Amino acid sequence: MKLGVVGLPNVGKSTLFNAITHAGAEAANYPFCTIEPNVGVVAVPDERLEKLAALYDSKKITPAVVEFVDIAGLVKGASKGEGLGNKFLSHIREVDAIVHVVRCFEDENVTHVENTVDPVRDIGIINLELILADMETVQRRLDRAKNAAKNGDKKLLAEAEFYQKVLDHLSQEQCARTLACSEEETELLRDLFLLTAKPVIYAANISEKDMGKADADLPHVRAVEAFAAKEGSEVLVICAKTEEELSQLPADEAAMFLEELGLAESGLDRLIKKSYSLLGLISYLTAGEKETRAWTIVKGTKAPQAAGKIHTDFEKGFIRAEVVDWQTLLECGNYNAAKEKGKVRSEGKDYVIKDGDVVLFRFNV
Repeated sequence: MKLGVVGLPNVGKSTLFNAITHAGAEAANYPFCTIEPNVGVVAVPDERLEKLAALYDSKKITPAVVEFVDIAGLVKGASKGEGLGNKFLSHIREVDAIVHVVRCFEDENVTHVENTVDPVRDIGIINLELILADMETVQRRLDRAKNAAKNGDKKLLAEAEFYQKVLDHLSQEQCARTLACSEEETELLRDLFLLTAKPVIYAANISEKDMGKADADLPHVRAVEAFAAKEGSEVLVICAKTEEELSQLPADEAAMFLEELGLAESGLDRLIKKSYSLLGLISYLTAGEKETRAWTIVKGTKAPQAAGKIHTDFEKGFIRAEVVDWQTLLECGNYNAAKEKGKVRSEGKDYVIKDGDVVLFRFNV
C-alpha cells in the first residue's frame, strides 16, 4: 500500500510525515522545502504477530508495511506547472490513496500561503489543481474515442459518451470519485487513472492545546468533516506536532504519553486502519518456527490468489488451504491441538480469505 501525503505548504504535512515514518524529512516554515518526494516504509502495527510468534517461538516477525510518500506542497496553478506542480502531480499518480493534510489550527508564528486558516478553501485549492489536470487527461481520451467512433461502433460511442459525462462532472469542480457510475462505467473510470478518483483521507491537523477536545468544539474540524461527508471520504483528526514528539520516545514512554493524553492508540495506528478500510484491505497470517508474517490482500481475495502473494508457485500448484482463526489458534495452545479439536478447516479454491486467518497452503508444482 502506497499513500501520498499532500497539502498546501506549511499545513503540517512534513511534520506528520516525520512523525509516522521517523524519516526526518525537513519541516521548515517556507514553501517547497520538500523538493524530492521523501519516502518512508513503516510496519503495520499488529498485535496478532507478537502473540503468534510467541506461540511458535518464531525466529523472525515480518509485519505488513505501508509506504508513505511525502509530496511537496501544491499551490494555485500547479496543473499548469506553477510552483513545482507538474512534477508533484506525477508523484500523486503513483500512489494508491491520498492523505490530504489540512491545517485546522491558528498560529501567528507559522505563515499560511493563503494568509488565513480556512481548511475547506485549502482543500478546494488542491482539488481544483487535480481536477484541472484530470480534465486534460479526459479531454485527450474523449478526442481519441470520438475519432475512433466515426465508423459507428456502438462500444466506442458509449465510451465517448461516458468520457463526456466525466468531463462535464469535472468541469463543475467535482472530483471524479464523487461521480455516480454503473459497474461498466466504473471500469472505464478506473482505466483513466484520474488523480481525483483516488480515495482520500483528510488529516485535520489540530494544535496541541486542542487535543482532547470534542470535534464539535473545533469549528475547522467540523468544516472538514462536513466537506468529507459530501464526497464519502474519511477524516482523521490528528496533532502532527504531538505525533512527532511521540515518535521520538521509546515504546514504553510513548504508551504512557498516549495514556496521559487519553488516547487509545497513536495517529499512525488510526491512519493505517483508516487506509486499510478505505482501500478494502485485510491481512492474513502465516506462522511457524522460522517466521510469523502478515500478508496484505484485498478483501474478497480467494485462497489461490492469496497464496500467490507468497509465491506464484503456490497459486499455480494450489491444492488446498488449511485455515484457522488466529484467536482460536491461541486458545487451543498450538496448531496440532487446534487440528485435534476440529478447528483447522481444509478449504478449496473458492474459499475467500478472512482478516486474521492463519493459513498453511498445500501446493504441488
